[in-house]
Amino acid sequence: MPTKIKGEIGIIYIYDNAAYRPIACLTSNSLASTISVIESQTKCNPGSIEKIGGTSTFVIEAEGEYIDTTSVGGDVAKASHDFLFIKQQLKALVSWKLVTGVTNQIFYGYAIISDLNLDMGSGDDLTTFSVTLDGSGLILLTDPN
Repeated sequence: MPTKIKGEIGIIYIYDNAAYRPIACLTSNSLASTISVIESQTKCNPGSIEKIGGTSTFVIEAEGEYIDTTSVGGDVAKASHDFLFIKQQLKALVSWKLVTGVTNQIFYGYAIISDLNLDMGSGDDLTTFSVTLDGSGLILLTDPN
């Protein structure tokens, strides 16, 4: 019977120029990759549409509970909205890693933090955040750092 992978294993990390920091207190995360399809129909092969792969793109989305990861006393080994906000404002590529729980199946790559949302409820609601990493280049199977 194949081994099932629990969702809690999948953690996204952001590189901070020294080490990968896990995105803190994740409640969900996903990786979606897409290949465009190039279609061709010619008189050389009438009645048939040929397809080949075109450009690729990917998006990583994550949601988590907001914690302090930048100030004195904060958990500076992790990355939460505060850390990601600083990275987003730089408008530069971030290096990321996704641990999947499958042996030899760790994904790496570069992305822009295109969306970053902070949701501050009321009363006893915990503050949460969501982030979208819009991929740049290819998803890698070896660490570029």
